[in-house]
Order: sequence, then structure tokens, then C-alpha cells
Amino acid sequence: MGALALIASACSSSTPSTTTAAGGCADVFDVEVTQTSQGVYNFAVTLASPDEGWDKYADSFEVRSLSGEVLGTRVLAHPHVEEQPFTRSLIGVKTTETSVVVTASDLVEGFCGKELTFELSG
Repeated sequence: MGALALIASACSSSTPSTTTAAGGCADVFDVEVTQTSQGVYNFAVTLASPDEGWDKYADSFEVRSLSGEVLGTRVLAHPHVEEQPFTRSLIGVKTTETSVVVTASDLVEGFCGKELTFELSG
């Protein structure tokens, strides 16, 4: 079965940068969500991160409820030094939440960068 509906896209209002005011955190720059069935969503997340190589890079992103419960995690297995910003997917996130937060982690800094709140519908 194909995707039921393209839900929406959330985009930051600023241009992505390889450095952030928070001192090198990974920022969520854009999120596109597709609902695949009732309560199941796929996320395409665009990150901007000051990756330096294997010692410092964006190592994951999470989809969380507004109360902070982790609904899904995408582990990023390698640096993206020459690919900024970059987009990766997380599929099959099951939730009954109406809004979620997407946040990214840096191997050194942890979860400290720009996150996006996203309203789910359908």
C-alpha cells in the first residue's frame, strides 16, 4: 500500500550553517512527514551540522512526543562533512500524538541544537 497522504513540511526560517550559536550542535532544518496508515508516519529530516569527521558529527535524530517520550530514533553511522545540509529518513513511527518534536544529536555535544515541532494530522 502506498502513502495515504503527504502531511506537510516544516522548515526553519534561517539558512543552514555548518556552525551554530550553541557551539557546534546539530540543527533540525526541515521535516517532511508522510502518513502511511492510521497512526504510522515516515519522517524525512534535514539536518545541518558542523561535522568535522569521525570525532565529531551528527550521530542521530529523534522523534519525540511533546512530553519528551522517544517515539523513534534514526542512528547516523558516519560523518557528513562534505554533505551539508543532509536528509535522512525514519520510517514506521507509530504514534497517537497530534504533535511531535524532532531533535538531533551531535556525538560530542549531544542534543543541544535547533529542533522543530511538527503537527500531525490525519
